[in-house]
Amino acid sequence: MYVRETFNTEERAVLSRFFTNIDGPVFALINLPEVVKGALFARYSRSPKSLRRLFLDEFFDQPEIPIQDLAEDSESSTLVSLERAEGLYDRVFSQFGDDSVAQLGGAHIACEQASNILTKVLEWGRLAAYLEQSTRYIFYDQKLGDHYRYIAPPEIETGHLANEYSKTMDWLFDEYSALVHTCVPFFEEQFPREPGDSKFIYTSSIRAKACDSARGLLPAATTSNVGIFGTGQAYEQMLIRMNSHPLEEARDYARMMLVELRKVIPSFLKRVDLPDRGGAWSDYFHDNREAMERIAASINDEPSGIDEVTLVEWDHDAEEKIAAAALYAHTDLPDTQLQVIVSSMSDADKAEVIRAYAGDRRNRRHKPGRGMERSFYRFDILSDFGSFRDLQRHRMLTLDWQRLGVKHGYLTPPAIEEVGWTQRWDDAMGRMSDFHESVLNEHGPDVSQYVVPFGFKLRYSMQLNVREAFHMLELRTSRQGHPDYRRVCQLMHKLIRDKAGHKALADAMSYVDHGSYDLERLEAERRAEQKRTVSAD
Repeated sequence: MYVRETFNTEERAVLSRFFTNIDGPVFALINLPEVVKGALFARYSRSPKSLRRLFLDEFFDQPEIPIQDLAEDSESSTLVSLERAEGLYDRVFSQFGDDSVAQLGGAHIACEQASNILTKVLEWGRLAAYLEQSTRYIFYDQKLGDHYRYIAPPEIETGHLANEYSKTMDWLFDEYSALVHTCVPFFEEQFPREPGDSKFIYTSSIRAKACDSARGLLPAATTSNVGIFGTGQAYEQMLIRMNSHPLEEARDYARMMLVELRKVIPSFLKRVDLPDRGGAWSDYFHDNREAMERIAASINDEPSGIDEVTLVEWDHDAEEKIAAAALYAHTDLPDTQLQVIVSSMSDADKAEVIRAYAGDRRNRRHKPGRGMERSFYRFDILSDFGSFRDLQRHRMLTLDWQRLGVKHGYLTPPAIEEVGWTQRWDDAMGRMSDFHESVLNEHGPDVSQYVVPFGFKLRYSMQLNVREAFHMLELRTSRQGHPDYRRVCQLMHKLIRDKAGHKALADAMSYVDHGSYDLERLEAERRAEQKRTVSAD
């Protein structure tokens, strides 16, 4: 099922020192400084290479890696200290039952050749850090081995739709390849290179624009690489949930991840597959899902028409409550008394409190304090799956989503019409919609998600406090963002201002960008090149 990467004898000897295995798609990083791990994962998100190949090509000769310290006696002393740490963990955990101890140890792990359905499963938890391969920096017609970058899920691979699945997916990737390579010369002609721009930043910006325009054709089965750093507690919860998942791919990766994680943080994962501990927990998740599926199956209503973004619920007294919360830490008054005081203020005075609390923000990273967490918004969103993939990464808010399917239709980016591809785009979406029906009838709604292109719409809810709204809406409306998720977040901001009527709060989100741009990545690439130039000097 997985393509095994080839390394020569010397490379295998090097890799064995820094990775828990050399051949499988799931492995952990060992014997590396934390700063190298972070840099390696950061580079990983924008590279078509596997993590091990990237390490060999770009990181192995760096002076930060203490290769000279990996002598036999050094390895032995490391093992002794590891055993001592594991013993301490076991004593504390067994004697005191303190789950928080599992937050004190962590590991980096890479999950490669994972479908875009699985990546959302991996990234469910709030307590870990994730970095996922982006669709806007590489062309996905670059094959992995002899095949395009998609998985054949085990359920389909062993069924009678296997041949049709491969033919249909290969055809879809052929279409993606033709489209993305049509977009590149079109955008080069539409946006000529300016005299001050290097070939590198111009090419990168054109590539991003082409990839953004074509990504709607990529199916959810498209593979991705995900770098994860998490604590033992985060991994335990992730694996227990994955063990109960209806997709075999998720359960397979849970098994592989457990094997690799036990090579680096074994004590933290002892409960995962114990029948009366992790096993019982997984059964709980499974039984709950089955019960909810039975109840939901009795609801026969069809979806009603709805806007792309709907503000479903909000705190009508948000500005008053947040003004009181902002003052709280600066007085010695009880909360209830402050709320009475603020309620007697004029609207102008309340707005002044909010402006003072937000402060003179010189960039979007300057966030007001936790008083902004006092109130919330709940949105119902129906956007393309590609946009959801990006917005789903904001895990601190409360987010839930429905299965990916075809019944809500799909989006067609403006560039598709501009390059003369409207009919081919519609034909591709129609063919994949028909094939989705075949897979749905044969394998059910969970497995049928794999064949749905990113351009189809997915329904999801996002509930977030005002402070998180600052972070997400300002980040995801920045000019270098994908135009589809920029539009979603611009609509969210407008609803906060106009429907909820929270003008003072909306105005405080001063880095929400409602502009539209032709070559979205260009300014970001220019800034990056300036930083590289300064650093080189």
